[in-house]
Amino acid sequence: GLCSCSRVSHARVCVVGSGPAGFYTAQRIIKRIPQARVDILEKLPVPFGLVRFGVAPDHPEVKVGRDITVAQLKRYYHAVVLAYGAEHEKTLAIPGEGLPGIYSARAFVGWYNGLPEYANLNPDLSGETAVIIGHGNVALDVARILLSPVKALESTDICEHALEALRQSRVRRVELVGRRGPLQAAFTIKELREMTRLPGCRPLLDPSDFAPLKAHLLEELPRPRRRLTELMIKTAEEKRLAVAGERTWRLAFFRSPVEFLSCSGNSMKDSRVTAVRLETNKLEGSILSPVLVKTGHFEERQCSLAVCSIGYRSESIDTSVPFDYGRGVVTNNMGRVVDANGNTIFGLYCSGWVKRGPVGVLVSTMNDAFETAEVILEDIREGRLQDNLEDKDISELFSAQGVAPTTFSDWVRVDREEQLLGERRGKPREKIVSLQKIFHIIHNP
Repeated sequence: GLCSCSRVSHARVCVVGSGPAGFYTAQRIIKRIPQARVDILEKLPVPFGLVRFGVAPDHPEVKVGRDITVAQLKRYYHAVVLAYGAEHEKTLAIPGEGLPGIYSARAFVGWYNGLPEYANLNPDLSGETAVIIGHGNVALDVARILLSPVKALESTDICEHALEALRQSRVRRVELVGRRGPLQAAFTIKELREMTRLPGCRPLLDPSDFAPLKAHLLEELPRPRRRLTELMIKTAEEKRLAVAGERTWRLAFFRSPVEFLSCSGNSMKDSRVTAVRLETNKLEGSILSPVLVKTGHFEERQCSLAVCSIGYRSESIDTSVPFDYGRGVVTNNMGRVVDANGNTIFGLYCSGWVKRGPVGVLVSTMNDAFETAEVILEDIREGRLQDNLEDKDISELFSAQGVAPTTFSDWVRVDREEQLLGERRGKPREKIVSLQKIFHIIHNP
């Protein structure tokens, strides 16, 4: 039978993924139907996804789609919401990308933010110059961590192993490379402003990059883009005296990486990245919607460390769920999953990056999650969802599959331990990055 209006308060909803999209969707449903049961499933033994790790969580212990199928979940819940994010990094697919000394932003951010998978990344920070490919907020985050005075980081929840490496770091120059121009930069003003205010650090922006941007053109831009562009222009024109021993960062526009180089060729196992070869681009057509054109001119930038921050992509976790591989999203209409013919698959939904692609800041994810929650609530109220569910609790399915999930009260124990460890070091928390240690705390209260 279908979930009738009289059973609305008994609605059972399962959210796959405990990042912001998952929590916001659950929050809105519980607010509207306080008696509803909402279960959030997470692969790691700790919750909060992007909020905790800076990237979508990985290192699967229990995987929906592998250990538990979406079809199985649908037998226990009126609505199943896929909110598992975009945990795969886009690659440049250029020669030399596999050289030692080159890291994905996902790995690098995961390393300093305590993602268990990357706890032992040990990036080599012994050289003076780092190149970051990408002009988004994550790229600026990486640059800021590399260039911040360690004293300023010691009171944050950055991991101790990263702090120790940053204390020894010899990185003095960071160059952020983007293939298009200032008007296409994807970072936001808050992140840029933080970079311009880094103590002991000088921005090196080229005023000629901004020369075509006349005052009347700036007036036509939407306010956030105008303010961001004005801050870049102001930073480029600012006259700052060079100070001995200072660190520097630069925004390099109109450059596409075509190859990473090493002193002994790309195929040598023991070689390391020493430079990146860039092709210069130009933008043609209207200034507000230009077309990128390659020029055939190349240049090399020396570097001992390279971080690729060109975005994330979602992947399908279950072949039964329609997936648009071109866009890297679950096929959906306002969060309702639809099949290849556009027909709604009632009872199956998606939220966050797996719904709309890995773009936007936290508030975009919140609004997007609320949209999904509202269509679920509508489908519950209109009696569109199957109601012939299993009488048993989902925990019986886990037991049958040999899965022993951790619970929120288990997480509370881990949380308390992390806060205690942090207290001793004058930090909000010290994240425990070993899954073994996390399980030890859970099983030995």
